[in-house]
Amino acid sequence: MPGTLAGRWPPCTATCSLLTCSQLSEVQTLNLEIDRTFSMSGNKLDRFLKRKSPPPNDNNKNNEGDISRTRRDCTASNTNYTSHRSSRISRQEVNFDELPYDPADRKRISDYIGDQLQNDVRRKYLTRCPCKPPLGFKFPVTMIAGFPRRCQHEWFNKYGWLEYNCNKGQGGNDAFVIDGWDGYNKSDRLRDHVGSKCNSFHNTAVKRCDNLLKPGQSIGLAFHGHDETEESTNKGNFRELVQLLAMENGKVKKVVGKIQRDIANCFAEIIVKSIIEEIGGDVFCLLVDESADVSGKEQMVVVLRYVDKLGVIKERLIAVVRVQETSASCMISNIDNLFAKYGLSIKQIRGQGYDGASNMRGEFNGLRALIVRENNPAHYIHCFAHQLQLVIVVVAKKNDDASDFFDMISLLLTVAGASCKCKDMIREKQQERVRKAIGSGQLHSGTGLNQEQSHQTAGDTHWGSHYKILKSLSNLFSEIIEVLQYVEKEVPNDAKRRQARGLLDYLKDFDFVFHLHLIMLILGHANCLSLSLQRKDKHILEAMLEVKLTKQKFQQIRDNGWDSLLQDVQSFCEKHGIPKLDMDEEYIDRHRPRKKTNRTNYQHYKYDCFNPIIDLQLAEFNDRFNEANSQLLTQIATFHPKNSFEAFKFESLMELAKSYPDDFDSTQLRDLGRELNIYIDNVKADERFANLNTISELAKLMVGTNKHLGFPLVYRLLKLVLVLPVATASVERCFSAIKIVKTILRNRIGDGFLNDCIVCFVEQEFLATIPIDDVITRFHKMDDRNRRGNR
Repeated sequence: MPGTLAGRWPPCTATCSLLTCSQLSEVQTLNLEIDRTFSMSGNKLDRFLKRKSPPPNDNNKNNEGDISRTRRDCTASNTNYTSHRSSRISRQEVNFDELPYDPADRKRISDYIGDQLQNDVRRKYLTRCPCKPPLGFKFPVTMIAGFPRRCQHEWFNKYGWLEYNCNKGQGGNDAFVIDGWDGYNKSDRLRDHVGSKCNSFHNTAVKRCDNLLKPGQSIGLAFHGHDETEESTNKGNFRELVQLLAMENGKVKKVVGKIQRDIANCFAEIIVKSIIEEIGGDVFCLLVDESADVSGKEQMVVVLRYVDKLGVIKERLIAVVRVQETSASCMISNIDNLFAKYGLSIKQIRGQGYDGASNMRGEFNGLRALIVRENNPAHYIHCFAHQLQLVIVVVAKKNDDASDFFDMISLLLTVAGASCKCKDMIREKQQERVRKAIGSGQLHSGTGLNQEQSHQTAGDTHWGSHYKILKSLSNLFSEIIEVLQYVEKEVPNDAKRRQARGLLDYLKDFDFVFHLHLIMLILGHANCLSLSLQRKDKHILEAMLEVKLTKQKFQQIRDNGWDSLLQDVQSFCEKHGIPKLDMDEEYIDRHRPRKKTNRTNYQHYKYDCFNPIIDLQLAEFNDRFNEANSQLLTQIATFHPKNSFEAFKFESLMELAKSYPDDFDSTQLRDLGRELNIYIDNVKADERFANLNTISELAKLMVGTNKHLGFPLVYRLLKLVLVLPVATASVERCFSAIKIVKTILRNRIGDGFLNDCIVCFVEQEFLATIPIDDVITRFHKMDDRNRRGNR
């Protein structure tokens, strides 16, 4: 048998055996894991987790001559399971870079010791290309039933999981995975092996391999049930398993159903207490926003931004508070109550960060104004990421060409993405295109590459949504064209067919391609800035520098970016068969084709489209980000350590300190003046401070070298600069967590319990460090009157 086919390879399209070496070993391994994980007695657990195992092998049948070779080999492989288990391989014996490529030389997955090692080996094989014969390989002939038969090259294109072993005639499990397959006269066996149902053994293995390559994705059973009441017979997997464990374990029974809310409260209070202790009575910035949850209740998220004892900027959630209304007076009242509970004070606030809502940023009656009346040094900074999104929205609405473009994109999403069938068509055609590109070498396979894409809906308040939708449209352009052609011909709705016809005409026009690439170019740079602004450790000076660099980049595009943009547009037209325009010919308005424009295509697209859109973007940047010209930012800039503290100005830093009268009185101002003169000479002479680029690095290095003790007033001023907010991304992440914890099926969760769950969910860094003994001690101190089991 000179060569055999093997089905052991699973790229991301199909697979058979890397996830399950054999049915017997998989089931036995599963049973061993269940026995090791649930070491408790009782038949109830066995009945709950029982799985069917294959019938025992009959060794006496091995010698019967009327049994086929396939069944005999399968029985032999199962009989020798014990011998395979005896030669186990540890992690120390594995070199992942030298794992055998030929399927005949590979070890069984069950031979590797430990689930983690087995999964690592599986992932390594999954990220490799399948073992296939080279192009032009001449397959040997095999005589079957008196006729010459051979393997065919097209089988490898049709079935991406196939492998070929030219030497040994082994390479897989059973017919396709251990002993190989050479029944070339019955190619339909390959199709039968895959199966026509989505839950076939082959397709199930494909899904498991896809999940294995995405370890960050949740792979498991549904958490909640539709009816979780005590009378329900199906409370959901989580509550059913917890109840089962409670029935078998008396200690678990004491906790289930009655006091888990108290325990969650203990964890949340310990986390918040740790955050307050980390602040240590120092100054902080207040980040607040409000939004309605799934049950229609207004929830206010309170996040504090501060500098910890190591000089690191932190943004921590301390509470999710239910508010009766969104007025500034109601929110300041709830903030006062929250601060009183944890021993904080409005006087500690040195910065405020909100979005652009009038109840937040109002100069007279907004939350910003109410806090400033009590604490004047609480400087307000409008969320930079929110301002950037407003710039993008203005460009999408104020410019007529861009507005028409986004109107057509909105219609496209309605027509091409309205039905599940259209979405499935886009998904299937994308997968087919990716498979062909990988097979021809145009794309490379690997973890995180060639992921499935879908189109989104752009929203005015959804950061980066406009760029994502255009990027998706550019990548899925061919698939969307095919779907629109299907809608035009097959959909019975006349209105949809007319819309699809109009969209096809628009998408195949040079005008669409030009605006697609122009707006993608602008929004691509804006999206990079948006992602950078959302970092928790971003400080105000660094943010303003990045805004300035982005504006400079837009100016460079306006001055020198026309040729490269036009080249990208023409390349896209050639790739998708869209007619290109001669820039020297007269421009024809597609809305009024008979009217003469007296302008060439070059004049129209450069001076009527390209320049105005970029000019509008630059004007909005200058208007929205006016903090760059403020006196406060000018003073802060003199703290910058870049180029050996080149920007240092004694007078500016002294003026900055005077704007914080609660932190620097007249005596401390004189001391600060003396410290600054000594400080600048000290850090310039210290080589460790020579290559600093940001003031956040400066703060950490001052703590690391104990210079914060030698120059305490300088370090205090530096902290006042670092706590100034940049964006409210941390607050928005908390609202995303609320959507995960409080769902439609769990919409009656109490306000107090919701707060405890969100604090634990968001601040997992603190949660992981809480000693269990602290939780037990706090729980024992709670009286029955104080326990909040009914929240």
